[in-house]
Amino acid sequence: MAKKKNSVSYMGTGRRKSSVARVYLTPGTGKIMVGEKTLEEYLPQEILRMVVKSPLVLTETEGQYDVFINVYGGGYAGQAGAMRHGIARALLEAGSDFRPALKSAGFLTRDPREKERKKYGLKAARRAPQFSKR
Repeated sequence: MAKKKNSVSYMGTGRRKSSVARVYLTPGTGKIMVGEKTLEEYLPQEILRMVVKSPLVLTETEGQYDVFINVYGGGYAGQAGAMRHGIARALLEAGSDFRPALKSAGFLTRDPREKERKKYGLKAARRAPQFSKR
């Protein structure tokens, strides 16, 4: 993998929930690798694979770039969102004419929703202990 990083043309970092994805785009045939696995091996659900590919489909660059992704933290859904964000940012480096389409689709905006922390005196973030009058 280190050999491939030397020929990297464009890089983008995506984040979602507690997931972080580093995305490298190189001109190529359109293969998507997540670590050492293909996207199909890494993400079992078709809907999550569609989420990851959506910036490439939107900008009509699906077969033009090879995508190499390092992702960690969170679950499958958060990782898929982080990959989408990273691909969109890398495409922005590849061509600034993609910006209006990516921006209007909301792919450049980092989703700010995070898990709310647990508060003292409560069982969870907002869940209070059961109340009884007697």
